[in-house]
Amino acid sequence: MDKRQKILILDDDADWLTLCRELLEELPTSPEILTANNAKRALALIETEPVRLLICDLKMPRIDGLQMLAIVRRRFPELRTVVLSGLEDEEYRSRAYALGVDLFWLKTEMQRNSKLFSECLESLLGRQSEPGFRGIQSKSLMDIIQMECLSRSSTVLRITRGPLIAKLWIQDGELIDAEAEGARGEAAFLRIVAWKSGTFENLPAEPDRERTIQKPVNALLLESAQSLDEATNPVEPDSIESASHRKHIRLLSQLTREGADFVLAVPPAGQGEPESIGTQSVEAIARWTRRAEEIARRLGERLGAGPLSHVAGQDLERQVLMIPHGDKAFLVGWPTEATGNLTEKSRKLVASWDS
Repeated sequence: MDKRQKILILDDDADWLTLCRELLEELPTSPEILTANNAKRALALIETEPVRLLICDLKMPRIDGLQMLAIVRRRFPELRTVVLSGLEDEEYRSRAYALGVDLFWLKTEMQRNSKLFSECLESLLGRQSEPGFRGIQSKSLMDIIQMECLSRSSTVLRITRGPLIAKLWIQDGELIDAEAEGARGEAAFLRIVAWKSGTFENLPAEPDRERTIQKPVNALLLESAQSLDEATNPVEPDSIESASHRKHIRLLSQLTREGADFVLAVPPAGQGEPESIGTQSVEAIARWTRRAEEIARRLGERLGAGPLSHVAGQDLERQVLMIPHGDKAFLVGWPTEATGNLTEKSRKLVASWDS
């Protein structure tokens, strides 16, 4: 019996249906993709198929997207819903959220950031009880902000928690402004990252937004984590959760102090999950790291060059060093403009990982 979850895409544009189908068929959980070009056909499919997620356009003939969402919310309250629209109109966005949609994405933003869109859908296909922000459950807002900054994005993150609405402005991977609960700048940012759950969405970038935040995002995240830790201390000092939290703050502090972008610890295949601070696409980068270590070791053996010390590389966005340490391979990422002895700095970060 086919246990795959089902996603239904509703749009009257045949080319767009094809594009979406091709994208969603690549999701890790391999869901079954159904399509409909009108609301009547979509409702018939929902009646007969165990659809988990509906992706709905707004502007359609006869029954439009908002009418469709109202019907779905009334008749199929457990169905997860996502609006994927070309209409850049706040009124439509507000009306969609009032109908209880899980996410609202613009088609232009989905095409620019298809990876994040795919992660959002994967999350919505998961368990409703998972903690985190709707759209990427199991990830904190800090994770989401780091993902946007590491990918050098330009966007406005709109975060909703009940009646509270906040915004974060990111330009070329730098956090430039924040607004929440009547505050702006760093004070607003601290309030926002204290939220444990909510809904987030990507809005178009605002390149002319006045900059009120000058600190690097990692420094702000570190300060926020430390402040929250001191203020709440939600677990016993000797608990596993507390130890993990303290380790995360310590490593993030060291990353910020040294100026590194991320550290990724990769165990041998089949011997545990990769761990990281500061990076996204962990599994893909871990596979690359294992492969790079394997190739470098083989080359060293053929040349009789002795044990592998490290592998260094650089592209237009980042410098990386792969360093074997114990039974793990560590990948450390640095900005292209980073200077000094990056090998030694990387070794210090690696040495502190399990300390």
